[in-house]
Amino acid sequence: MECDYIDLLTLQSSLRQGLEDMFPERIWVKAEISSISVKANGHCYLELSQDGPRGTVAKARAVIWRNVYGMIDAFFREATGESLRSGISVLLRVRVSYSELYGLSLTVDQLDPDFTLGERELLKRKTIARLEEDGMMQLQKQLSLPLLPYRLAIVSAEGAAGLGDFLRHLNENPYGFAFQTDLFEAAMQGADAPASVIDALDRVESSSDPYDAVLIMRGGGSVLDLDCFNDYDMAVRIATCSLPVFTAIGHDRDHHVADMVAFDFVKTPTALADRFIDCYMAEDERISSYITRLRLAFINKVAAMESRVALLESRIKGADPRGILGRGFSLIADDKGVVMKKAVQVTPGSMIGVMFADGTLECKVEKVKLN
Repeated sequence: MECDYIDLLTLQSSLRQGLEDMFPERIWVKAEISSISVKANGHCYLELSQDGPRGTVAKARAVIWRNVYGMIDAFFREATGESLRSGISVLLRVRVSYSELYGLSLTVDQLDPDFTLGERELLKRKTIARLEEDGMMQLQKQLSLPLLPYRLAIVSAEGAAGLGDFLRHLNENPYGFAFQTDLFEAAMQGADAPASVIDALDRVESSSDPYDAVLIMRGGGSVLDLDCFNDYDMAVRIATCSLPVFTAIGHDRDHHVADMVAFDFVKTPTALADRFIDCYMAEDERISSYITRLRLAFINKVAAMESRVALLESRIKGADPRGILGRGFSLIADDKGVVMKKAVQVTPGSMIGVMFADGTLECKVEKVKLN
């Protein structure tokens, strides 16, 4: 059976001509970088994609020639803090071309980093709104931290600079305060980070060793590196943790969703170490204050007692007969030593003693003369 047909080259040539007629000028295309490869010759090859509800719905190859790649990558890195990489959404200006041999290709000559940052910020705002709607933002704030938190579970990457800074600052504190710190290793950047942190938190809560707090720390990074800490699932796991969760991601310019749902957050791991040292310093100051107050109370009590003793001593001295005799007075006593206060108590012939300060006269009464 005969039929009309065209050869493959004719078909491809027709497609090329149609595409070039449809897109004669450069256009801006939104896509996600699925993979990226910079060759030894300086050219950068990209695979772009777009996902739908059921997975990937479109793919295309793109290239950034070496004469513009260095400029584009430097511009993107200055705006976002990192180079182009897979997994990020980008807005690219491209020239559409079609090769009979290689098919569709996009040649990139410009990139808008503000779009990439804006996409992340928009997703972050949606995540915050969802967490607020689900009642997750204040759950951690309802927990209480022990007065002296000692057992600390650390969620971080092993060997991370921020972790090393934290441990040195905490363990080498000048006051000699001691802490128990256990590391639960997790990825701290990239697409795998949220699931890894969630797993680490699960391991902390299922541990047989009861912890006082959980510390999630990283120690800085680019805007896109730290974007994993805006993940909804990670935020929910932090919010629902039964232990107070502290974050120290190490950023100065941004406030991540993980920080918002945590019990408390600080900028750097070193600042987080200070947060726990301060707990002990505050308690140490309270104890010192109690000791000072007790010492002062004791001193005041002793001083009051000494004052009372001195007063009693003064009164005793004032009533001492020896003091009276010393002022020129004398005391009269009968032969039994009983002080006589009236002349009527004495009869002629009685023996009496007349006591002076320096001695006693033994006298015999010859006559009693009454007033």
